[in-house]
Amino acid sequence: MREQITEDVKTAMKSGEKRRVSTLRLIQAAIKDRDIAARVDGKGQSTGQDKIDDAQLLQLLQKMIKQRRESIRMYTEAGRTELSEQEQAEIIIIEEYLPKQMSEAEVADAVSAIVTELDAKGLKDMGRTISALKERYAGQMDFGKASGVVKAKLT
Repeated sequence: MREQITEDVKTAMKSGEKRRVSTLRLIQAAIKDRDIAARVDGKGQSTGQDKIDDAQLLQLLQKMIKQRRESIRMYTEAGRTELSEQEQAEIIIIEEYLPKQMSEAEVADAVSAIVTELDAKGLKDMGRTISALKERYAGQMDFGKASGVVKAKLT
């Protein structure tokens, strides 16, 4: 995915797509920042990890989208539609690098399957269920919404 983003930056620069170039550079900067942070643990000791893996990369992209959605909400409330539109354009570009998002029905089916597989009985099993979902469906669902589905299923 990193190579694809680099190639897309070059292509966007050649075609003069300023918004795309700036968004892709933001993605690259965020990835590089996360790579640097992954090299050491909380105590300053080396982790032996040079860069983040693909699952962490997907989480980073989802976080970037979540931040932009929050910005859109704030800009809309403040009547700053031009900034809101700019954030929306960035979301569209970032989403190109995420797997297809699951529909609400697909999320509900996945939650049901995991709950059955883990034999989850109550809220005490919620963390285990969410962990299994994150492991299998990283980048494919909004885990904030999925946790609501899990909670409803387990209560």
